[in-house]
Amino acid sequence: MTQPAPQTWTIEAVVKWATDDFRARGIDNPRLDAEILLSHALGTNRMQLILDGKRPLAPDELARFRELVKRRRAREPVAYLLGQREFYGRPFRVDSRVLIPRPDTETLVDVALLRTRACSMSMRALDLCTGSGCVAITLARERPTSHVVGTDKSEGALALARENALRLGAYNVSFRQGDLYDALPAAQEQAKAPPRFDLVTANPPYIPSGEIATLMPDVREFEPRLALDGGDDGLAVARRVVADAPRVLVPGGVLAMEIEAEPSIAAAVRDLFARAGFVDVEIARDYGRRERVVSGVLRSVAR
Repeated sequence: MTQPAPQTWTIEAVVKWATDDFRARGIDNPRLDAEILLSHALGTNRMQLILDGKRPLAPDELARFRELVKRRRAREPVAYLLGQREFYGRPFRVDSRVLIPRPDTETLVDVALLRTRACSMSMRALDLCTGSGCVAITLARERPTSHVVGTDKSEGALALARENALRLGAYNVSFRQGDLYDALPAAQEQAKAPPRFDLVTANPPYIPSGEIATLMPDVREFEPRLALDGGDDGLAVARRVVADAPRVLVPGGVLAMEIEAEPSIAAAVRDLFARAGFVDVEIARDYGRRERVVSGVLRSVAR
């Protein structure tokens, strides 16, 4: 139930009001959201909110916070309200053009780095469905002597990825627009052979089309459907990623792909890897111990 307005809106009073409001609307982590949004509105941090709990808010501060509360009530994700999300210890700008980076996707980076240790000084990597560029840019920063290419169908996503690369000092990454591998220069357009990579990573859309409507409103109403919808069984894009990877990977190159965390999906994707000519196929678990990333090595003689 909405609390009556106090005479003076102090920091602790507005945190309690927003927390109660969010909880009544079924929003997860209501107090955390309230504190994060107020910290953002005030340009401070959550610890300072506690220290300054009795301080009254100025009218402009209260107005900024109320606008954020209004948008969160409509279930707009907190990351979009803040305009950024941390990934692998770096702040990435995000908005409705891109999927919000999840902590579980850090597992994809971990696997990619681990399985390419042998070429760490000169790695050539391709990141498909790059979105905000979080994976491509992280690989580029973690391996500063490598070269990384990110591709995406969305020009809006690529514009944001380029901005993130510039802000985060990832000068060894470039981005190309197109549908998966089609974004790469065609062989007939070059005097040299098509690009060959040591690593391909991908976080393709993998939610079955019929399940989109069941997602939390924060996701289904705000995040780009292009980055979510994986077709009837969730594997429409994943099949293409795996099937076409051998034509751009060097023998012994690595493919690492994020999947929906379901045992049946992991088994199905493992089979896709094997049929495409990958060996040493492994399944890595995310921070929640769910099967999240499938990876494999292209055998020396590709099919």
